[in-house]
Order: sequence, then structure tokens, then C-alpha cells
Amino acid sequence: MRKIPYASTVGSLMYAMLCTRPDICFSVGMVSRYQSNPGHDHWTTVKNILKYLRRTKDYMLVYGTKDLILTRYIDSDFQMDKDARKSTSGSVFTLNGEAVVWRSRKQSFIADSIMEAEYVAACEAAKEAVWLRKFLTDLEIVPNMHLPITLYCDNSGAVANS
Repeated sequence: MRKIPYASTVGSLMYAMLCTRPDICFSVGMVSRYQSNPGHDHWTTVKNILKYLRRTKDYMLVYGTKDLILTRYIDSDFQMDKDARKSTSGSVFTLNGEAVVWRSRKQSFIADSIMEAEYVAACEAAKEAVWLRKFLTDLEIVPNMHLPITLYCDNSGAVANS
């Protein structure tokens, strides 16, 4: 594995993910966890991500000109990281259905239930929604920032506790 450019390839994938490809956010987050000691399976996964990008090179983000409505979608797994027992939160902000901010991140603590993992993801999303609303208001590019930002979460327990 020493001669394989694992870290630089993952870094290139991160650049693509951050700039234009929210669809690879989770996968890149997973392979980036193993940069200090990657195995052959990790390199195979990186090559599969590259193959996916080659097959979908015509995919792009397209933003329309109709009323700009900001929405957030949130999800979390439950202790998918079998070593650290930590959950991964994922979310995406959309403006008229097109991704503008996206994230996939391992949570910093061990959740005791899927509801707790989803609730933490929703809280992080709400904090970021407040920041993004202020940022877009200051830029004055989204005229209807007075409208509420809808947050969608697929866990009824997390929704009930919010």
C-alpha cells in the first residue's frame, strides 16, 4: 500500500465533493477515515468512487430562477462505525431543490439510540440553518429569507423531542 497514492486521491475526491458533488459526500467521508493506515479494501472503494464519478461526469448542480425556498434534509445512522460505535450524521440544504450546502460527519459521542443520533443531527442542522439564514440575508441574494426554513427528519422520536 506504500506506493498507492491513497491520501492524495482521497484529497482530490474531497475537493470534488466540497465543490460540486454532494452525492459522494458519505462515501468520501468513510474512506477518509482510513488515511493513516488504508487497506486494499479501502483502495478498492476509492477506485469504485472514481469509476462512479467517471460514469456520472455529466451530472451537475443547476439552480433555477424561481422563488428561492431554502430546505434542509437530515439523516443519521446508528453506530455504523463498528470500532468507535459512533453514528454518522448527514444533511443537505437545498435552494429550490438544488443542493447548496451538504455535510456528512461522524458524531463526536456515542449515541444510545437511533432517536438520539437523529436528534443530534437535527440540532446541528438547526444551528447551521440559523447561520445560513444570516449569511444569505447579509448577501441579499435570497429575497424571501423571512420565510421559515423547513427541516426534514425521518425519525418521529427526534421530531417529537425537538
